[in-house]
Amino acid sequence: MRVRVYHGKALAAYGFGHGHPFGPDRLGAFWQEMTRRGLDWQCDVGTPVSCTEEDLALFHTADYIARVKRQSQTGEGYLDFGDTPAFPGVFEAASVVVGSVLDGLKHILAGDCRRVFVPIAGLHHARRDGAAGFCVFNDIGVLIEALRRRHGIRRVAYVDIDAHHGDGVFYGFEDDPDLIFADIHEDGRYLYPGTGAAAETGTGKAQGTKLNIPMEPGADDAAFLRVWPRVEEFVRAGKPEFIILQAGADSLAGDPITHLRYTPAAHAHAAARLCALADELCQGRIIATGGGGYDRPNLARAWCAVVDAMLHAGVKTP
Repeated sequence: MRVRVYHGKALAAYGFGHGHPFGPDRLGAFWQEMTRRGLDWQCDVGTPVSCTEEDLALFHTADYIARVKRQSQTGEGYLDFGDTPAFPGVFEAASVVVGSVLDGLKHILAGDCRRVFVPIAGLHHARRDGAAGFCVFNDIGVLIEALRRRHGIRRVAYVDIDAHHGDGVFYGFEDDPDLIFADIHEDGRYLYPGTGAAAETGTGKAQGTKLNIPMEPGADDAAFLRVWPRVEEFVRAGKPEFIILQAGADSLAGDPITHLRYTPAAHAHAAARLCALADELCQGRIIATGGGGYDRPNLARAWCAVVDAMLHAGVKTP
């Protein structure tokens, strides 16, 4: 039951400066906890790799890719309306996020492993034609398109437990009936990006293939566990061939920019149950990404809980 986890300086480089909520120290905080718990030696450690512009173009427009390249050279201005600043080398750093996720997919499809975790990934706000919410390139969107166009895997389930609604993924595939989308997030009336109402269930032929579960500020593990069975039922009914988890740690109590109150047990539960569903439905194939999380001890504990669950879910003990 091999689990591949990505770690390295090139992946840590995706951050907006020390002191920024999404700073380059996030990966180090996670890895320190991984080694403290002895999880690092239980995993295959993947070296981050970059992607190509052809990869990015699976989801993003040519004009937007060119814009990020230009602003990456100067490091000036914003890539959206004020949340996502450019910095020198942002194009290269964001390309490593996408490339590492695609490399994880390559190893799963080659049979080298069944489960992958990429901690600095899950940039779910980026749109096809723009950045948003600290997210430059939408690695999830690229992954979904790569599964379809390059590998013939159409039925994909995307589950998001980040405090913020995964709007870049949702609207990028709102009319796609083959993307099973399930998102538990803080109610958009209280938190960016203000979307993800329960009534948003997909459009056209995709009506009913999207599940949004807004949570009230202060929702805890008990509230999470009450709604979780709806996600499992929804994913199982969708009969996916591949599962993606966005395991944002900003839904834990104490995050500086959100208002949910989960513990790492919620993340462990989601990861374990989705691994079980992947074993049942998808030949075990699942990729998890770290997503948000702006309290460093929180993200370290939550992401380690995900890795631990991926290592041990479905493993029978004597």
